[in-house]
Amino acid sequence: MASSSSISSLLSPRPLSSPSLFFLSPRPHKLRLLTPHLPLSSPPLSSSSSSRIEKLSVSIAPVEQAPSPEFDFDGEITRLDSLRSKLRGAETLEEKVLVLDSEARVRDFLGSRKGWVSRVLGKLERSEVVLIKCLIAAGQEHVLGAVAEHGGLTEGGVLKRAMRVLGDMVEGWSLDGERARPESGGDEEMRNLLKTLGEVEQFYDCIGGIIGYQITVLELLSPPKIERQSDWSPHLYKYPASEFVKFHVPSGHNLLDDAEYASQAALWGIEGLPELGEIYPLGGAGDRLGLVDGGTGECLPAAMLPYCGRTLLEGLIRDLQAREYLYFKIYGKQCITPVAIMTSSVKNNHEHITALCERLGWFGRGQKNLHLFEQPLVPVVAAEDGQWIINRPFCPLCKPGGHGAIWKLAFDKGVFQWFYNLGRKGATVRQVSNVVAATDLTLLALSGIGLHHGKKLGFASCQRNSGATEGINVLIEKQMLNGQWAYGLTCIEYTEFEKFGITDSSASHDSLQAEFPANTNILYVDLRSAEKVGSSHNSTCLPGMVLNLKKAVSFVDDLGMSHSLYGGRLECTMQNIADNFLSTYASRCNKDIESSLDTFMVYNERKRVTSSAKRKRKPKDKSLHQTPDGSLLDVMRNASDLLSQCDIAIPKIEENIKYFNSGPPFIILLHPALGPVWEVARQKFSGGSISAGSELQIEVAEFLWKDVQLNGSLTIVAENVMGSMRENEKGEPILHYGHRCGRCKLQNVKVTNKGVNWMADDNVYWKHVVQRFENLKIVLQGNAEFEATDVVLQGNHSFEVPNGYRMRIISDNPGFAVKLDPIREEMMDRGSWFWKYNIKGTHIHLEMVEL
Repeated sequence: MASSSSISSLLSPRPLSSPSLFFLSPRPHKLRLLTPHLPLSSPPLSSSSSSRIEKLSVSIAPVEQAPSPEFDFDGEITRLDSLRSKLRGAETLEEKVLVLDSEARVRDFLGSRKGWVSRVLGKLERSEVVLIKCLIAAGQEHVLGAVAEHGGLTEGGVLKRAMRVLGDMVEGWSLDGERARPESGGDEEMRNLLKTLGEVEQFYDCIGGIIGYQITVLELLSPPKIERQSDWSPHLYKYPASEFVKFHVPSGHNLLDDAEYASQAALWGIEGLPELGEIYPLGGAGDRLGLVDGGTGECLPAAMLPYCGRTLLEGLIRDLQAREYLYFKIYGKQCITPVAIMTSSVKNNHEHITALCERLGWFGRGQKNLHLFEQPLVPVVAAEDGQWIINRPFCPLCKPGGHGAIWKLAFDKGVFQWFYNLGRKGATVRQVSNVVAATDLTLLALSGIGLHHGKKLGFASCQRNSGATEGINVLIEKQMLNGQWAYGLTCIEYTEFEKFGITDSSASHDSLQAEFPANTNILYVDLRSAEKVGSSHNSTCLPGMVLNLKKAVSFVDDLGMSHSLYGGRLECTMQNIADNFLSTYASRCNKDIESSLDTFMVYNERKRVTSSAKRKRKPKDKSLHQTPDGSLLDVMRNASDLLSQCDIAIPKIEENIKYFNSGPPFIILLHPALGPVWEVARQKFSGGSISAGSELQIEVAEFLWKDVQLNGSLTIVAENVMGSMRENEKGEPILHYGHRCGRCKLQNVKVTNKGVNWMADDNVYWKHVVQRFENLKIVLQGNAEFEATDVVLQGNHSFEVPNGYRMRIISDNPGFAVKLDPIREEMMDRGSWFWKYNIKGTHIHLEMVEL
């Protein structure tokens, strides 16, 4: 058995102190925030903002957990910066090894572990040796098992660690007493570590790889010093103190105030669909959802949340297909939008999303029209001194580095070129947790304005809820050091509010957050402009780098012991690519500046722009904000708004607090292809009523509702909602719009049944898992058609119409009669009737054509 001295040599003689919480005082220099000059058209933004803003100052000091006062940040940054310069000057791997070997930290570590060097490093490729030595040079040798983990291990903890090492040694003995595996670190763990280090080195090559990552972390952690202000770094402050900076409330294009312009912008978006791509940043961990596979117990990423009967990712594709179907109905052409999806390895995110795409036949779009690219994970560091947190030796705790990684990664992985090869000029960006982003015309108007006016970046915005974990959109005005004036729309993340003196108290009359619109991370981006940023070989390609230390990091070590300490990882924010698109002028501009900028904003009602399913509702929650339960209520509110405009009597949904201990007042789930813009959907619905406690689900696009009264449950499900599948030359199923769709007409129909069992304990409304007493269910197979006219349908009924047939329900004495007839051959593809879409001016008009 090994001696105590040999065991202790495996452990750190320098355990890290336990984390403490401090706050930095604001920097002494401040930038005055002056009165906005620009008018605001958005109704929720108060006109009294001018007087409030004049009283406030903006501090550019970060207010985070303070670092350890004992750690020499300046000395460490200087040392690493010198090393980074030398490594950049080295042209070969051999030269890099020589540079690293000259570092005292590397010499000391390897010199005292010559056996480890020959046993481990001797088996590695030269490039891998460079990675390990960069790790050591960055001050992270504890990752290799050389020091104790974070958490302030007590003597008892050290003893447990020693016992674990002994246990590993005993477990590794074979029956004859010989060692069956290496003494330190398994091959698999070493390979995983090298993979992580290689990804960090490659992805952050623009700032110096592993060494640059650590420098940036330390710069963000280091205490402010006045003497360093003149040497401004974009990693330290958003703006240099010597620049004049001022934030205005942006007016944007208010889609609520100008309905004609909103319709025109949406038409631009529909017309431009063949030039657009779609981008989904799905690499986040989604920890707050606590999503677990019920069968395996495996943690799942947010994209797999089963929402309203389908995963969140399926919901995004469904919304996109609805816009493509609208394009087909207007122009008679098939359009398949390429979709780029950024994944990550956290919670097997990439594997789950790939498997979902494969299982669903790539959503009937063909594999070539979906491009999955994986986001690297980055090390989580302790707030106190920037040390990497580890679960066990060779296993640093890693998380995705923020959705801002998407621009550089898209360039590195060839995503921009892929878009160009498919004829795309711009793209809309949408996050998976926002379930209402495609409501009505917001997305179409956003992309339409961007394409039509040749803009570089656009934001979809709305009123901000106080206390929400979301940023704000601002119109920035600054006088640069060269005397020029720069203007543009950008975003300030909620983690940066304190830095800029922006309060977040609903009771405060000085709250700036109430004045500025919300950043929703719904973007339009010009692909060439984004590629120019993503391909830059400096920190510009990593916009909005932040180190969010406001939350404790919890993890379990290899002894099964739980730890919690303040920490974070270097994150980028995708919306802050806007900082690269400021427009410059020789002199100051006082008004009417927004229309000439390269950036823009559209504004709409909040429930039509953002409502997220980001976090799991807890039993004692006093708010449904950002929960699946709360977002479902917004989906219901939107459905209620739409149908009430169609002269349908429907109950009003009250505030969320009304539904804390109950389900929603009704369930209405409408397929987006019924519109997707409400102007189209309103022409398919007319008259009738929906009673409180009713359930309506319509999964069919070719649909007519005229004077229908619903009191109970009605579900209409078509197998071919927007078209049918045909195989392409590769044997892949491709959805062909308008071909053999299911169809349904309801005219002067009364539906009455017992409907949903609202008292059932196992109802999960946001999943659309509900128990029913009775239901009227209509199932349309293939191109089946269903019609009901002048009839009362009472009680539990199920009508299943086979492919190629039309079922008619007519009044009879007593009750009703069912007639089933085959569809004539010449009507098989287009149906016995269909909606014809025509553009008249800035509006879409529907005409029913009956054959």
